[in-house]
Amino acid sequence: MKAVHFGAGNIGRGFVGLLLHEAGYEVVFADVNAELIDALAAADSYDVHLVGDESQTKTVTGFRAINSATDEEALVGEIATADVVTTAVGPRILRFVAPVIARGLAARASDAPRLAVMACENAIGATDLLCAELMDGLPDDDTRDELASRAVFANTAVDRIVPAQAPDAGIGVTVETFYEWVVDRSPFNGNVPAIPGAHFVDSLGPYIERKLFTVNTGHATVAYTGFLAGATTISQAIGIPSVLEAAEAALAETSAALSAKHGLDPEELAAYRAKILNRFRNPYLVDEVTRVGREPLRKLGRNDRFIGPASDYVQYVGGVPEALLAAVGAALRFDVPEDSQSFELQQLLQRAAAADIVDDVMGVQRGEELFEPLVEVVRAAQA
Repeated sequence: MKAVHFGAGNIGRGFVGLLLHEAGYEVVFADVNAELIDALAAADSYDVHLVGDESQTKTVTGFRAINSATDEEALVGEIATADVVTTAVGPRILRFVAPVIARGLAARASDAPRLAVMACENAIGATDLLCAELMDGLPDDDTRDELASRAVFANTAVDRIVPAQAPDAGIGVTVETFYEWVVDRSPFNGNVPAIPGAHFVDSLGPYIERKLFTVNTGHATVAYTGFLAGATTISQAIGIPSVLEAAEAALAETSAALSAKHGLDPEELAAYRAKILNRFRNPYLVDEVTRVGREPLRKLGRNDRFIGPASDYVQYVGGVPEALLAAVGAALRFDVPEDSQSFELQQLLQRAAAADIVDDVMGVQRGEELFEPLVEVVRAAQA
């Protein structure tokens, strides 16, 4: 079996690539980072260091690497004969990988099994987005129908903390021991790929939102409030009582929204968020708050980790989610000039009206119940 994986970074090597290797796939990594691809191509193996209460090291072998910027023809050939294609490139990069996947699908033999395509990104409906980008680039409906018949596009929810790596780490990766890879079973019509490390479910929506609005919301809340409290790392930040209280309060609101929206059991959600907060305490993961907090404009988007659950809270629970709004206020004060989105956000706060920031950045419109409370949060950050 063969899998082509777009994104040879830390998540690609330390999470998706590892699980595909353990499932028996030959993994072909594709990336535009020439230095990384050359290092992988020159290596016979790399180590994944799982750190936690029971740390261990796993070795990945049987992989190859292709520079997708300079050797697209080779990549098309690999996709044409692959069983699985996965991505871990970031949602905004999916539009750049879609064309070569389309070319690979077009090159597949007419009797080849359908290619399983799964975008493993921190976003709701990332595979749908990848599919839409792929189809939008095709010339006509007949071509779209033909290529659609050659692939199965399945959404996923992924969860594993992969911190910034030591400068001398090479191609080895350090990750936490915990992971979760949940895949929508329904598009496969019973023929799910053989990936023991993945969990196939009939209804993915609740899993995606549970993960995004607990793990990602909690992680970002700890990062932003910890940054303001002077913490350097996530484990250091969550040791500050006020930071822990902020995260607990925000996640209590996201859990209330998840329970009301999806019917998830409140006690199970309480246990889940307690486990998540405990993961952030992992002293073996030296994860900087500036890394976790990077790209605040994206994280303040309508469907992302703050505004998404806040909107659900208003709709399904009722009232204003004060703790989530407090977390938004902390995110607005994330002033790290080295991060381009942080720099842009600080510029916006100086020159734009609060109402425009709520409308343009957060996607909340005038007349919505959240609009005025968010305007006040932005004004407070501008003061």
